[in-house]
Amino acid sequence: MNPFLHHPTSIIGTIGNFSEIYPKPYCKHEVDPYTRTRIILMNGTEFEANWFSHQFSRHTSNNDLRRELSLTRMVEKQQQLRVSLLKPCDENPLEHTIGYEQLAVDLTAELAKRECDCYVKKALDFALLEDFDHLYRYANQLEMEQGVQAERLVGRYTEIMPGRPTIAHHRFPMDNVKRHINSKTADKQTVLNTMIITAAEQQTMNYYMNIATLATNDALRKLYQEIALVEEEHVTQYGCLVDANATWLEMLLWHEYCECYLYWSCYMTETDKYIKRIWEEHLEMEIGHLHKAAELLKKYEGKEWQQVIPDGSFPPPLSLHENISYVREILGSTVQFTGCREDYKKLEDLPENADFFSYQRRIAPSPDIVPSHCVIERHIKRYGKDYRFEKCENPICALRSRACDNTSVGREPGAAVSTDFFCNK
Repeated sequence: MNPFLHHPTSIIGTIGNFSEIYPKPYCKHEVDPYTRTRIILMNGTEFEANWFSHQFSRHTSNNDLRRELSLTRMVEKQQQLRVSLLKPCDENPLEHTIGYEQLAVDLTAELAKRECDCYVKKALDFALLEDFDHLYRYANQLEMEQGVQAERLVGRYTEIMPGRPTIAHHRFPMDNVKRHINSKTADKQTVLNTMIITAAEQQTMNYYMNIATLATNDALRKLYQEIALVEEEHVTQYGCLVDANATWLEMLLWHEYCECYLYWSCYMTETDKYIKRIWEEHLEMEIGHLHKAAELLKKYEGKEWQQVIPDGSFPPPLSLHENISYVREILGSTVQFTGCREDYKKLEDLPENADFFSYQRRIAPSPDIVPSHCVIERHIKRYGKDYRFEKCENPICALRSRACDNTSVGREPGAAVSTDFFCNK
């Protein structure tokens, strides 16, 4: 599909009234896990579009352009609220968190498997192991608090076991800054991947920042606080990958194109008929937004849309599905890596005075004060072992014990064996 070739609908005509914009929420006991994760993905995508538009408006003095942005932005906000309210009232924040982390794992893995840029793929694979471990930590908290096993929520499509331990995720901030792509020369899938993952991780960070104060106990508040700091690292890493040299109007076009692509992907893969209709309606709206962005690009920069996106045809639809073997492969080969300025290095290759080690001593001088570690220790103390859902034993020997939480892997040289990242052929 090429959205540039479709007749656009009127933006004003897509403004909904209050009886139209409030949706029927899904049933949390019946919803397909990937319907839930698609909803989280599109909520984050709309949030990114909304705040990009606000920032654009704050960085131009042209009120005619600001008015055009404000009109589209209001429709985007209606879309964002309609999508977010598909979540039912009885799905509590911690249950919803499991959906966030399942999305992070399976979305990141799927994007990595499609990525032809080795550098971008390395960034995806690196953070994949961290979101994978977050799922494990939250799942243990969920069972302790509510007696709910997270494997039911993820449909047993995503394993729940230790990845790179969360304590090891805390890096010196400068080590999260990476090199940006060039959208003029990069593969279209690469441009989309950097935008999709940035929006998704940003939404996760925002969710944890805000939900932490509403958690009902200190253990969960502390866990949200810690993992929100890791998500800040992820948003920094992924945001740095996005083309920093593109103009505001070029990026507006890319944002609208990305939204069209994701709504089309959701429509093509959705199993819930009611929600599939919403994806279709929103796709039609976004095609109108895309054509408006192309119009503004031509009016204010004298550029045709083909100068920014030479081929408007979509890549194959983005499908959310299980990625167990892929995650295991990345875990088995890269768990001992950490960020080191624009690249990633094995802990064994870092000097003793590396920023990673000094930052670890500052923020986590003892594992006993680290919330993500304490969650597992409390679970073990209560039940005699941690909570897991795994198809077979962990590929990292040091992470197989269910009677103690490892705090050395990914944090101390020699704690495990890693080989290297690999590129797609």
